[in-house]
Amino acid sequence: MKIDPWSSTIYQDYTRLRDEFGIEEFSEDLWVDLPKPHKLLRRGVIIGHRGFNQIKQSIVNKKPWAILTGLMPSGKMHLGHKMVIDEVIYYQSLGADINIAVADIEAFATRGYTLKETKKYALEEYILNYIALGLKAKKCRIYSQSEHQDVKDLAYILGKKINWSQMQATYGFNGSCNMTHIFSPLIQTGDILHVQLDKFGGPRHTLVPVGVDQDPHIRLSRDVSQAHRLYNVTVTKDNKIGVFVKTDDKVEVLLNNAEKILNTLNFLKLKRITDYKAIYINDAVEDDIPEIDETFAKLEVKLGGYGFFQPAATFHRFMTGLTGEKMSSSKPESAIFLTDTPQDAKKKIMNAKTGGAVTLEQHKKHGGKPDECVVYELFLYHLIEDDHELHDIYASCKKGTQMCGQCKKYAAELMEKLLLNLQEKRKTPKDQIKKYIS
Repeated sequence: MKIDPWSSTIYQDYTRLRDEFGIEEFSEDLWVDLPKPHKLLRRGVIIGHRGFNQIKQSIVNKKPWAILTGLMPSGKMHLGHKMVIDEVIYYQSLGADINIAVADIEAFATRGYTLKETKKYALEEYILNYIALGLKAKKCRIYSQSEHQDVKDLAYILGKKINWSQMQATYGFNGSCNMTHIFSPLIQTGDILHVQLDKFGGPRHTLVPVGVDQDPHIRLSRDVSQAHRLYNVTVTKDNKIGVFVKTDDKVEVLLNNAEKILNTLNFLKLKRITDYKAIYINDAVEDDIPEIDETFAKLEVKLGGYGFFQPAATFHRFMTGLTGEKMSSSKPESAIFLTDTPQDAKKKIMNAKTGGAVTLEQHKKHGGKPDECVVYELFLYHLIEDDHELHDIYASCKKGTQMCGQCKKYAAELMEKLLLNLQEKRKTPKDQIKKYIS
């Protein structure tokens, strides 16, 4: 399988995709203990993750952590885009620092939009809707890639440890790709990792909630973050806990500092092998690694390094478009936009593809297929908060007692309430908007 962040591919076999790319399943134990788990978590819309365990620990232990997400300012905001900001708003309620990148450099590189056009889309189609949906200004910053010098500088610096072979393997780039396109993933890496720079809060665990098509950016950022660490804390092949210096410069100094840090953490049974650039911790267990690594990350900053934690990510399913294909801003009939009128939304819903049988008689006899119904997806992702109500609709459809027309009518009614509510809340004064924009 191939994952392309810029394609219109619909991914359906998520289990195979997880297996092939090493994405872990987002199992119930990861979210069940979180405060008031969001419906996207508890309904299986989030299908995979990388490193969410550390995010959960940050939430449970009330440690500082951050969210980095981005918006592609190349079209109107639709329900598929709303899923990500719904997650972000939930995590904001759990104490996350929110960082939102306006991906104007990527839109310029891959979609052909000017920076002036992307600025207009970002404000009118996304930021106003984010605020209307409930994003708070406190501990939130929205910035444009093209105007953020720290992101661009970091992208350039981080690029030193990324070679062309890695970019080809990760993205499938070939000789026809222009250099702006090739450079845009480095900008994304700068986006993801810059929130751990000292001036933006320092090393801390960061979560990037994305669709599964963005996994190449996550993998690149995780690889780069590790490549710039001075220390590696890990379990060796013979099940020993070791701290290894990753550079050939000032090895003695780094090992001396490591010994002092380990002693302050009450690890006293240490075996130092300078030739291996290693210290083995004979009185540590695997569960101690996160605390040790966190302490070393902070040490690295004092020693002139970055101390990056590998960014975590969650991956959500894609919403099916109303026509049965991928929901897209470039295909208005496939999507409900947050600026649609209730009348326009109703027309789209009434024409939407469902999981009903061909005839009414067959539907009553054999039942419908809610798992293949885009109207049911509207309920699942956006319109119905109560899990019991959702289950009743699902069961009634399977039995053939709930007709497609009934579901469409109900979805149109709920959508009207959602759109009218957003329409009113989008009337945000300009001085309030300024509080969000960095």
